[in-house]
Amino acid sequence: MTAQQYADTAGRAILETIRAYGVTTIFGIPGTHNLELYRPLAELGIRAVTSRHEQGAGYAADGWSQQTGLPGVVITTSGPGLQNAMSAIGTAFCESRPLLVISPGVPLGAEFRDIGTLHETKDATAMVGAIAEWSRRVETAADAVDAVHDAFALFRSGRPRPVHIEVPLDVLEAPAEVAADARAARPAPAPARGEAAAVREAAALIATAQSPVIVAGGGAARAGRQVTALAERLGAPVVTTLNGKGAVDERHPLSLGSNLRLAAAREVAEEADVLIVLGSKLGEAELWAPSLAARGRVVRVDISPAQLHKNLDATVGIAGDCAAVVEALLAALPASGRAQPDLEELRAAITAEIRAAAPETAALAEVIAAALPDGAIVAGDSSQIVYLGLANVLRQPRPHSMLYTPTYATLGYGLPAAIGARVAQTERPVVCVIGDGALMFCVNELATAVEQGLDLTVVCVDNGGYAEIRQNEVDRGIRPIGVDLVQPDWVALADAFGATGRRAESALQIADAIHAAVAAGGVQLVHVPQAT
Repeated sequence: MTAQQYADTAGRAILETIRAYGVTTIFGIPGTHNLELYRPLAELGIRAVTSRHEQGAGYAADGWSQQTGLPGVVITTSGPGLQNAMSAIGTAFCESRPLLVISPGVPLGAEFRDIGTLHETKDATAMVGAIAEWSRRVETAADAVDAVHDAFALFRSGRPRPVHIEVPLDVLEAPAEVAADARAARPAPAPARGEAAAVREAAALIATAQSPVIVAGGGAARAGRQVTALAERLGAPVVTTLNGKGAVDERHPLSLGSNLRLAAAREVAEEADVLIVLGSKLGEAELWAPSLAARGRVVRVDISPAQLHKNLDATVGIAGDCAAVVEALLAALPASGRAQPDLEELRAAITAEIRAAAPETAALAEVIAAALPDGAIVAGDSSQIVYLGLANVLRQPRPHSMLYTPTYATLGYGLPAAIGARVAQTERPVVCVIGDGALMFCVNELATAVEQGLDLTVVCVDNGGYAEIRQNEVDRGIRPIGVDLVQPDWVALADAFGATGRRAESALQIADAIHAAVAAGGVQLVHVPQAT
């Protein structure tokens, strides 16, 4: 068919609809079957970022999403391209992140034929549906556009999670019969403020509290102004999960940081006479404990009613948008505030616990944190330098300023997430802090960063392989196996990708190297040997 015949395909209708919702960037890799999804991008003003692996595309889309407040969008090809994105889809599900994945599929009528066509997959929709919020195989262009609208409805008013739309090849490439107004963004619903009776009951309970404490999770990350106002009204300490990090400025006198995984911070929450949990399921991975043993009464607010009693029963549960519900609580509470407690002893106890748990890692994290530029967005990975160090010692003033995946905790997230964050904005520095083992999962994305012309600094802390797993083996009486890894020449490797490599060993060298890397711009890799 000619280009003119393809001018208004289902692929174009899908991308027009996505663009109508404000999305200006997609991540993915062009392939034989998805070209009609790529055709309209330039005309629609949508930037295409080509990752070097679809897992990286998914994580870059997540980094972009956290900076823009819009869902990340990934286009894969059929079969292996979609399968390569599965870890990113699983991550988005576990971390409650909005992700829209679009892939082509076998033509209508060709399902389950097993005849050996290119990229043939037994049941792609079922495969993704097993780990996504939903996965839908559409039959017409209109179905596909409706699926996009349904995805954005979920992202705007439900618990944000990944969704997948499979478009059969014959549908994708055929002329679309979808009216222009059907491709327009639908109005956003008003944020759910919760049932009035539940809000009144919760406010009455909170008003009696003598030692209230607030736990803020990822669902409260964009409700920082309201959560801060509530904390100040109540004189309540705020401790966050890692997904809620920065919901309240971590330099605020009432903030205990994103340290819910530490016993000293958990104890504060558990001893509260009224514990207010905002937007968190209080999962074991965010607690590093089986549960949060609250001894007082509990008020929980969550966009999902299914979360209100999960892992900890609520005395009062309110289903609604955290920002809107907290606004309603503030209106129902007495206007006069309480005195703010002095939390310095608690902060000292938390700091002591951080340093005692992993002294060398904590000390190195403090050096790195002190060297980071003000306002930096930091992307981390499932590396000791992050989860035993930087996540605890780095104080971030804003949400989504530390990109991390505490629940799914896969390797290879940090670098592509940093790329997505940098693509989304150019006003704040972006730094990726990552272990050597994790970086080897995504080192190919250095090429993406160079190709995109990004200013991005990567700090690679090299502990010789999988150091924690090595210690786990030793603790179980297993002779270390498979964990001490051959290392490349990291500086030379960075240079080979077209980046700039730097090596730093002493604390002074580390700080100087990070400062120089950020100031120089471009893609920079600072190698920090830690292995003994």
